[in-house]
Amino acid sequence: MTKPYVSGLVWFRRDLRLSDQPALCAALKQCEQVYCLFVLDRAILDPLPRTDRRVEFIREALVELDTGLRRLAGHEQAGLIVAHGPSTELVPELARELGVQAVFAAHDYEPQAIARDLSVAKALAADGRAMHTCKDHVVFEKREILTQSGKPYTVFTPYKRAWLARVDEALLREHDPKPHAKALAPRPKGWQMEVPSLQQIGFEPTNLSQLKIPTGERGARKLVADFFERMDEYHERRDYPAHKGPSYLSVHLRFGTVSIRRLATLAMQRMAAGSRGAETWLGELIWREFYFQLLANFPHVATGSFRPEYDAIGWEQGPAARANFQAWCDGKTGYPLVDAAMLQLNQTGYMHNRLRMVSASFLVKDLGIDWRWGERYFAEKLNDFDLSANNGGWQWVASSGCDAQPWFRIFNPISQSEKFDPEGRFIVRYLPQLAKLPAKALHAPWLAAPALLAMAGVQLGQNYPAPVIDHATAREQTLARYAVVRTKS
Repeated sequence: MTKPYVSGLVWFRRDLRLSDQPALCAALKQCEQVYCLFVLDRAILDPLPRTDRRVEFIREALVELDTGLRRLAGHEQAGLIVAHGPSTELVPELARELGVQAVFAAHDYEPQAIARDLSVAKALAADGRAMHTCKDHVVFEKREILTQSGKPYTVFTPYKRAWLARVDEALLREHDPKPHAKALAPRPKGWQMEVPSLQQIGFEPTNLSQLKIPTGERGARKLVADFFERMDEYHERRDYPAHKGPSYLSVHLRFGTVSIRRLATLAMQRMAAGSRGAETWLGELIWREFYFQLLANFPHVATGSFRPEYDAIGWEQGPAARANFQAWCDGKTGYPLVDAAMLQLNQTGYMHNRLRMVSASFLVKDLGIDWRWGERYFAEKLNDFDLSANNGGWQWVASSGCDAQPWFRIFNPISQSEKFDPEGRFIVRYLPQLAKLPAKALHAPWLAAPALLAMAGVQLGQNYPAPVIDHATAREQTLARYAVVRTKS
């Protein structure tokens, strides 16, 4: 059967894998020959610090993807074309140079990505070329799940029920490129170089390898296999940062080195066998999709509160607020669990989910600082940064989001520490200067007897900071600060 296009170009973005690859499969089925492209987009890369684990993670995934494409094609001339520059210019230029009739890619839902794709599609259309995009990052997108009145869900639990009622084998079917791989074309002359090094694109190596973070599709498979053995206990272990409870797959979902359809299938298979852990984990995957559809349907959340009345809150400003924010960023608030969480983020680019809630709540409801400050800091530091999830999480903590915690709910950083790190194992991993304190004193060192602190070698204000704020006082101030929204909540 004749294919509609002589040649096409697959534009990889955040789908850096070959298994279950909808955009690649669409191109292979519709084109006689297919080229593959990744753009190291300067619009994204230039604002980043010169040492960024995400860039190194992507670069390692590209090396594996390039090798995999050549293996899939069965000849060394195939592989990944890697360009460095503005994608809005490079994609249309390369399409013109290659003479392709169509460009294929997966949907992207962030406002800047949508604007980028519209610009590229317009430039392609001006040349008489098509751009085809398809769903990949989620099982359900945009307006695929609506309430009975035809509106997007803004409460998670009914959204989850609707998600579970709608999901089926057809939606979770994997897209296998192998049967059509012969259409993979040799890279043209001038584009047969290896994936550029970090230095070639202006970046430096990070501690990614020292942290032993598995990269690429192989790394994702390794983590999936490891978590599969622990999935049944997920509901019991996920809240304790000193334990190996999470899947650690969030960065792989972010960059598409693992398929959401595969993960949802695994979770549902275990859930059908009665696994409570799998049921809880599937719920977390559905939360991810809930935030995706919120961003798609309510794009104003990218810059302001989902509930606009929360933009009237008067946040702390001035030198004192900036100093407290810096103490929070540096892990020097004097609250050990918060500080250990921030040090984990700064040193590894990862933060345990329970600690994301605790540290975010401390910034917003103890220090009285605008949630957008924290959102931006997490966006800079998190390996798995995803606009929809990061924004959703921060607005949940700030009570400004949909289906968020009530404005009067304020995490107590001491009781959270006592409950979720009772022995202080996580705390001392990142705050070794507190290691000689007994577990009871680890959660609030300033309350310990001076003699006990002296015996443990802890000097408040010197080798560990005194608290920047009193939680009880801060709680009262927060309740007063939120008075502007009380009557509307």
